[in-house]
Amino acid sequence: QVQLVESGGGLVQAGGSLRLSCVASGTIFSINPMAWYRQAPGKQRELVARIFNSGTTNYADSVKGRFTISRVNAKNTVYLQMNSLKPEDTAVYYCYARVYRGAWDDYWGQGTQVTVSS
Repeated sequence: QVQLVESGGGLVQAGGSLRLSCVASGTIFSINPMAWYRQAPGKQRELVARIFNSGTTNYADSVKGRFTISRVNAKNTVYLQMNSLKPEDTAVYYCYARVYRGAWDDYWGQGTQVTVSS
């Protein structure tokens, strides 16, 4: 089995910063991609940022220029540096990984709450 464990959420004032981390553990041959999604109350889960093994990244328009995704492949770890946070960034943030263990499967973390106060 594969587990994704997130950390780094919390409460921050608007304009502040937070850094989320996610570590994947278990029997893992490869992970591609790793990503962060978020879900605000009453809204659908949405992609925030995604990073492939090649280093290619994708961002939601709403976070471009403020958030940066990175990963350390050797540690099966992905980070999300969030700067200039806004109240509308408030959500539960979920780590996602597409993992190869003989076949490709999707895995999710348990989520970490990010709350931005105005």
